[in-house]
Amino acid sequence: MDRQKGSAVQSITAVILCASILLVGSMVFAQQPNTNASIGREDQIQPQELAKLLKSGSEKPLILYVGFHTLYHGGHIPGAEFIGAVSQEAGKNDLIKRVQPLPRTTFVVVYCGCCPWTHCPNVKPALAQLRSMGFTKARVLYLENNFRTDWADKGYPVATGD
Repeated sequence: MDRQKGSAVQSITAVILCASILLVGSMVFAQQPNTNASIGREDQIQPQELAKLLKSGSEKPLILYVGFHTLYHGGHIPGAEFIGAVSQEAGKNDLIKRVQPLPRTTFVVVYCGCCPWTHCPNVKPALAQLRSMGFTKARVLYLENNFRTDWADKGYPVATGD
C-alpha cells in the first residue's frame, strides 16, 4: 500500500512540475518583446501579394529563406533560396555573400515563418542587413502565424526538399 501512495505522490509531483514549467515558459514567451514591431508596412509584402507576383509575368523578386534548414526542407516557396537563420552569424554571413554582387535595386523578399511574426528572430536582422547594404527594394514576407498557416494552408505553392 505504501508503494502505491509513493507512486501516486511521484505522479502528482511530476504533473505539478510539468505544469509549472509550462506556465513559467509561457510567461517568458509572452513577455518577449515584439521583435518585428519596427518593421513598417512599407517594408512588408503580404502573402497574397507575393503569390500573385509569382504567378504573373511581372518582375519576380529574389526570394530568400532566412530560417532553419529543417523547415525549409519540409516546405518552402518554390524558387526560394535557402540562406539559413540570420539570427546566427553563419546565416548572416551567407546572406551577405549571396546579395553582395547584386545591384542595390534588386527586388529581394526575405521570409522565415518559423513562429509567429512577433517572435521570429530572423526576419528583422535580415531586413536590417539588406538595408545597411543599400538594398532599396528589400521586403519581408508578413507571416502572422507561421509558414504553414499563412502560406501553405492558404493554397499558395509549396516546394519541398533542397
